[in-house]
Amino acid sequence: MGRLLYDLGRLDEKTRRANEKGSSNAGKSSFLWAWGLDGTLEERERGITMDIAVQTMSTPHRQITVLDAPGHKDFVPNMISGASQADCAVLVIDSTVGEFESGFERGGQTREHLLLVRSLGVSQVIVAVNKLDTVSWSKARFDEIVALMKPFLVQSGFHPSKVSFVPVGAMAGINLLSRDGAEATELRQWYSGPTLVDLLDSLEPPTRDIYSPLRFPIANVFKGQGQGAAVSGRIITGVVQVGEKLRVLPGDETCVVKSIEVDEETASWAAAGSNVNIQLTSIDPVNLIIGSVLCPPTDLVPLATSFIARIIVFDIQVPITSGSSIEVYHHSRDVPATATKLLATLDRANGSVIKANPRVITKGTSAELQLTLRSTAVSGAPSVVRGIPMEPFSVNKDMGRILIRRGGETIAAGILHQVLERKGRTSNARYAGTKT
Repeated sequence: MGRLLYDLGRLDEKTRRANEKGSSNAGKSSFLWAWGLDGTLEERERGITMDIAVQTMSTPHRQITVLDAPGHKDFVPNMISGASQADCAVLVIDSTVGEFESGFERGGQTREHLLLVRSLGVSQVIVAVNKLDTVSWSKARFDEIVALMKPFLVQSGFHPSKVSFVPVGAMAGINLLSRDGAEATELRQWYSGPTLVDLLDSLEPPTRDIYSPLRFPIANVFKGQGQGAAVSGRIITGVVQVGEKLRVLPGDETCVVKSIEVDEETASWAAAGSNVNIQLTSIDPVNLIIGSVLCPPTDLVPLATSFIARIIVFDIQVPITSGSSIEVYHHSRDVPATATKLLATLDRANGSVIKANPRVITKGTSAELQLTLRSTAVSGAPSVVRGIPMEPFSVNKDMGRILIRRGGETIAAGILHQVLERKGRTSNARYAGTKT
């Protein structure tokens, strides 16, 4: 991605030279292009992406926001935060013999990342088969990887028409924008399809919901100038304007929008689908937490502490039982929870109940269960469970998706079906009803 940004003019020559010199001095000359996005000292010292880096670039017909997500399994929570803001995915695969296999075997990050992005609503994926220059631009190797990946992508829920494969040699910039020059001679002998930029340029933008109330999950918080702070993230639904008063949930805090920045340019408003930086005033920065949601004071997001979810269980070894301790991931927030009741196993085709009140939920099963958040208070402290801002999937798809992890492994994904207990009030009549 660093090389692509350079070729598109988003990374200037001065920065490229500085990165080249710095990476060489650090004994990591091959990380020249990665340093275009890996900007922190720790990322550069360790040679891995740890947090989400945001950049923008333009193709002939698209303005694209790039969310560079970490691939290392230690930073999957950060990857989830980035993927929850994405419309489409570019999966970069190392075609070196042994490297692809290690990522694609059970428990590998290639598999987990595809399951995660699909579970978070991403339906379009471009698979960039990289480092083909290290295997002499072998068509057989490219075809082998495609043959293994296609069935798994379909199994993960991607429609074949929404999946593209492209061979690239990113270090030399081959088949990113073009495949001219002597270095690409071997590739041209068997590949005449689109470049990576061609595929990016043909991605289909999803429909944006600008008429529903504003929902803005906070992905990052920055200390602002003077009073207030700045937050970043993607607007899920609705519109936000400068001067608007907003509520921060969870909590009783309100704030005022001082300024909005979209693609590094100041704007007076921004709508659903935009990745923005918002400068807020009239609020103490300590009251802004990653994972909180900004919304209008007249249309609050329910704060759920107990809810019914419908999930699909992945390839797990230990079944889910009543009382199992898990972690629930929702946008940039992760909270401890308990599977308090297993309600039913479901038919994946039509959602009908196969078995009510099952004893366990095993791998590959679709199920309905009750989840209840657990307190994060230390021993001896008052036990207070703070609800997380969520909406049923039927009301707001992006606010109703969840992931479930346990022991550092993603074990299931699903949707919020019904809120059972919530903190606070909402003016939206759609949530009226009794507890079940």
